[in-house]
Amino acid sequence: MISVQEADFDGAALTAALRERAGPGVGGIVTFVGYVRDYAPDSPTETLYLEHYPGMCERELEDIAATARARWNLDGTVIVHRVGALSRNAQIVFVAAASAHRGDAFRGCEYIIDALKTRAPFWKRETLAGGGSFWVEQRQSDQDRTDSWDEDTANKKEHP
Repeated sequence: MISVQEADFDGAALTAALRERAGPGVGGIVTFVGYVRDYAPDSPTETLYLEHYPGMCERELEDIAATARARWNLDGTVIVHRVGALSRNAQIVFVAAASAHRGDAFRGCEYIIDALKTRAPFWKRETLAGGGSFWVEQRQSDQDRTDSWDEDTANKKEHP
């Protein structure tokens, strides 16, 4: 399930729905919930405004989820990402991966959130309590984490 939406989400309900869809073979579901936090050290974040490229964004999220399902033994995945104006501490993203085995569920969930942060076409503008605003730039550390998943896959193919 992929959803890009303005409305808040209920993580417990999303997890329960995934469990139902994934079936009786599921041994565990790993979830991640991301929140709007302060980015700037000088002034608290007031809001984070997220824009996205409709259609393209959902396709990229589905591709990320499909890649996770192909790499690990996952029985289902969920990605919900909010857009629009979000206040500090609001939920922004929900990711879940279900599998018969915890290792696959953990790796799948972690891969999805890492890839989402660098591949999905979202743009974030932070507005500070003092009135200033700026576009949030992608961090190199996020790109490095995403790249490391491809390196892990290449290393496994070279050294089975």
